[in-house]
Amino acid sequence: MELKISSRSQDDVAVVTVGGEIDLYTAPQLRNELVGALEVGARRLVIDMSRTEFCDSTGISVLLSAMKRSRDRGGDLELVAPKPAVMKVLQVTGLNEVFVIHADLDALPVAAGTGTAQ
Repeated sequence: MELKISSRSQDDVAVVTVGGEIDLYTAPQLRNELVGALEVGARRLVIDMSRTEFCDSTGISVLLSAMKRSRDRGGDLELVAPKPAVMKVLQVTGLNEVFVIHADLDALPVAAGTGTAQ
């Protein structure tokens, strides 16, 4: 399965929507997108995972690295609506306590009005 990524920015917030599977082969694509968003001025990364079917350790590593980069800039990385399979990986690894996780994008005040990416 391929990885589909779309992003949009508002002020210093980048909302990145990820669909498909994040694995050894697709993780570099996600990494490039997240690093690119930070390089153009985003400090806060909001990752919409509502369409992400699978995320392996390589994908988790990319998310952790992006979170560190974001925090180094005074921001953060937040996950939105991870599917049960992804949430299970986060829980088993204890990373559900490390990442800020939101139930849905509409609950985020900064992302309000930005709609959802297709």
